[in-house]
Amino acid sequence: MYQLIRDLLFRLDAENAHELTVEQIMRLQQIPVVLRAIAWMCEPEAKPVSLLGMTFRNRIGIAAGFDKNATMMPFLAALGFGFIEVGTVTLYPQPGNPKPRMFRYPSHGAIINRMGFNNDGAAAVAERLKGWDRRVPTLVNVGKNRDVPLDAAAEAYGECARILGPYADAVVVNLSSPNTPSLRDLQRPEHLEKILDAVGPALVKIAPDVDEAMIGEICDVCSRRAMGMICTNTTIERPFTTNEAGGLSGRPLLLRSTEVLASVRKHVGPDFPLIGVGGVFTPSDVLAKREAGADLVQVYTGFIYEGPSLPRRLAEA
Repeated sequence: MYQLIRDLLFRLDAENAHELTVEQIMRLQQIPVVLRAIAWMCEPEAKPVSLLGMTFRNRIGIAAGFDKNATMMPFLAALGFGFIEVGTVTLYPQPGNPKPRMFRYPSHGAIINRMGFNNDGAAAVAERLKGWDRRVPTLVNVGKNRDVPLDAAAEAYGECARILGPYADAVVVNLSSPNTPSLRDLQRPEHLEKILDAVGPALVKIAPDVDEAMIGEICDVCSRRAMGMICTNTTIERPFTTNEAGGLSGRPLLLRSTEVLASVRKHVGPDFPLIGVGGVFTPSDVLAKREAGADLVQVYTGFIYEGPSLPRRLAEA
């Protein structure tokens, strides 16, 4: 059934298809009997995992970017995800980059996006999180508005986390999107220290496009100051020919994101919480993340290509 739905959706512009999907999900989740039916069909057997002071019913989560504005949480929980990450959310609403800004590459199992943190802003998202019962652990991913200079970033991140943090189980600091100019410079220790000072306890999401020396510097700060790390965001590398700018996700990202994850694990030791994301489509991809050191694993592009049965299939495997 999903193959047919996907074929129809893939005839639309990628972002328009996503917006249509969001609208339909928001309608469906208003009907309790529908949510119960979805949960009955989709929820995997619980395999609880304790991490970050929380209990996760399984190790598979939905990554930031799918539910940017915290509008689909009941539906995603019913599908069987063990945790949900919403965002990226900035302090003030912003429209993001000009359209078109999302592109599919089905033959590669990939997506390129240059969305630019389009979102409703911290106040609006906080109101939605406030009304959510958090039936699964819920993380909120925060970023900075495009017009905030780097020397004011820590204050912006801190204020965003102050508004959203009380209504989420953990805050994720996004310093690694390639679609906000100079954002990745914030991964440098002199900026990262200040941001974590301002935000307080948080996870840090890093880029795959960092060398070993930079990984070491980031890990040195995070192992002392952060709750954990998420490895990785999208890549600016292009393993196939395209003229589209933005961050690449999906199957081509699996190898590099897993290499970075393994490197991070070596730097931070065996007990520091790590979430692996990037290119996960199959149980073997999850196993690769686990073997590289991930405690939890997230999906996004794989979910778009594989459909609503993916969380259960991965969690049970």
